[in-house]
Amino acid sequence: MVYKWCEAPSDLDAPEQSGAKNPLDRVVDIYRLTQDVRIIRWVCNEANGFFVENSAAETRRSKDEALFQQTRKMMRDFSELLDAVSGAHSNDGKIDASEADVIRQRWEDLKALVERFVISCEQGQFH
Repeated sequence: MVYKWCEAPSDLDAPEQSGAKNPLDRVVDIYRLTQDVRIIRWVCNEANGFFVENSAAETRRSKDEALFQQTRKMMRDFSELLDAVSGAHSNDGKIDASEADVIRQRWEDLKALVERFVISCEQGQFH
């Protein structure tokens, strides 16, 4: 199958006409159709990593305003994570699978936000 995935398409107007479609291309197609970042997060998690969206510099705001806005957003997301944990546990003293999924999504959002913030700091966006 790897050979088929590497084959050039026989018809340039229909690239999917070569042997078989690459599984990674299928994952990209699924993401593009659903726009659900959890798909990408799952793939990254399977590789013992996590997905971090590329950061874009805030050009419309002052650097101080952008710094404080990012800091407030990190605190808000952390608070939402804690709310998800305490809310799940307060129901019945347990965290079930669906509650754990909500906690995971909040955690993934927070990790990505903090990573983008650190990258912005490393790039000197707050000098």
